[in-house]
Amino acid sequence: MKELSFEALHLSSPQVLLSTLQELRQTVESEGQATFSQWRSHIHRSEFLSSALNLAQYLALRQHDLRELQAALMPWGLSSLGRIEARVMPNLDAVIATLQVICGKDSDEVIHRPPIESFFEGNHLLRQHTEELFGPTLTHRQVRIMVTLPTEAASDYGLVREIVRRGANCLRINCAHDTTEGWKQMIDHIRRAEQELGTCCKVMMDLGGPKIRTGSVLAPLDQKRVFRGDRILLSRCVPEPGSEVESGEAIPSPVDNFQFCCTVPEILDLLVVDAPLYIDDGKIRTRVIDTQFPLPDGQLGLLLQVTHASPKGVKLRPEKGLNFPNTILPLSPLTAKDLCYLDFVAIHADIIGYSFVQRAADIELLQQELNRRLGGRLTSPAIVAKIETSIAVCNLPELIIHAAGKQSFGVMIARGDLAVEIGYQRLIEIQEEILWICEAAHVPVIRATQVLESLVKDGAPSRGEMTDAAMAERAECVMLNKGPFIAEAITILDDVLTRMEAHQSKKTPQLRALHSW
Repeated sequence: MKELSFEALHLSSPQVLLSTLQELRQTVESEGQATFSQWRSHIHRSEFLSSALNLAQYLALRQHDLRELQAALMPWGLSSLGRIEARVMPNLDAVIATLQVICGKDSDEVIHRPPIESFFEGNHLLRQHTEELFGPTLTHRQVRIMVTLPTEAASDYGLVREIVRRGANCLRINCAHDTTEGWKQMIDHIRRAEQELGTCCKVMMDLGGPKIRTGSVLAPLDQKRVFRGDRILLSRCVPEPGSEVESGEAIPSPVDNFQFCCTVPEILDLLVVDAPLYIDDGKIRTRVIDTQFPLPDGQLGLLLQVTHASPKGVKLRPEKGLNFPNTILPLSPLTAKDLCYLDFVAIHADIIGYSFVQRAADIELLQQELNRRLGGRLTSPAIVAKIETSIAVCNLPELIIHAAGKQSFGVMIARGDLAVEIGYQRLIEIQEEILWICEAAHVPVIRATQVLESLVKDGAPSRGEMTDAAMAERAECVMLNKGPFIAEAITILDDVLTRMEAHQSKKTPQLRALHSW
């Protein structure tokens, strides 16, 4: 695929601009059609065909650096390529048609301006797909609010009713916690609240996936925290039942270094020297310095060097998440426990949150398991793919095609694990790119992790969190986690999103009248 270069062109001339855009349009159309043809056999829903074609055209368009071209269009009042996601060809045609008028082209040789209906078709499709996933459009707010339910939601109907009354449009049940009995009680409470309040509230059940965590932890007798420069021993053994302590603290032991087990020990065979390994959401960052290190029990383990930790040190505890940036983990996103839970989830959930999904084959696996349980007797739940790794980001177009080509589908930007995997400095950039790709496919996006976290947990938001919540308007849904002040957080988020929607829709300013001056 040859990238077009615009730097050497005299783009101040409308004639040169016109010919350049015509060449770009031809390239986008041909390359987009080639990609779409490769995808076509995976698309079973006819209503998704135009979205898939637009996505293919958008990917073809974004292979080129359009900054010079975009800047050259601005003096002509045509700087609209920056808002092209949902409508690639109609937008290009609209710009070309206007340039043809400026250049005085004869009417029989011009591209005609696209009709209004086709120009805004992508926006309508995105709204339609959002309604399929989350229910009817709201009267005062387009962006939906999702809330994670705590364990007490199974026994406290008043809590669930208040969460729905305050404005939650979807409630998330984390299947890594509680039991099917508790989940059923939560769902019954949600349905009762829907009826009493006359509203729609969807249920998303989030499958846990392969939880890669620290097992039992041994700590030197005179050391409670891990510091930068320390060494940690990582064992290949599976922790024995009952070896974890209920307090979640490390077990004091006469050892020279901290030592812990991994709950998925086969992963350790994939690690090489210098591979990064992050513990507890990156609070402790390490790198592998030896993959065949003799352990006190005579086995061979891994020796890790701590490259990052708080100056005050960090406690190494059991049951903390492990991340392996730059290491491809060939793990199935559906564990034996997930498959067991899926019997319940397939029948009771409106939406399935799919953790650790990375490849198109992962989407097909879940679809096959759902079909095995439902057999066409019931409508299959929608799928939300949680984007948590760099591999999932790279494979996002294929994930979309294989999922949305068959059923209602959405994407969750799981910013916690994703930030650890790709680096915090890249999170904002990748978050924006995911939003663009999904808008091009007319697929709704959920923005998740630590939204208004201080408000939810402590009752008072930080200024940065309020700004983050306002920017969340770019997504179709925002997720709040559980906490003692969740009701207040819903009310504030509802107000912020409603205000921001009057000013901004995706990347487009609404230009509402200003009332501050």
